[in-house]
Amino acid sequence: MPKMKTHSGAKKRFKVTGTGKVRGRHPFTSHILEKKSPKKKRALGRPAIMHEHEVPRIKRMLGVGK
Repeated sequence: MPKMKTHSGAKKRFKVTGTGKVRGRHPFTSHILEKKSPKKKRALGRPAIMHEHEVPRIKRMLGVGK
């Protein structure tokens, strides 16, 4: 059986931390920023830890073990 290929879109968007958590970008960061407060925009700029129900799917796309 051939090797599984890494999902190209996922490898550009997500990173697995040393403890196995998945980091990615926050949503709501690209437009309609005028009405958001500077504090909110600063917080959205930092990496987000992905929700636990999405982690298995992302890790499968990245080819990372459980």
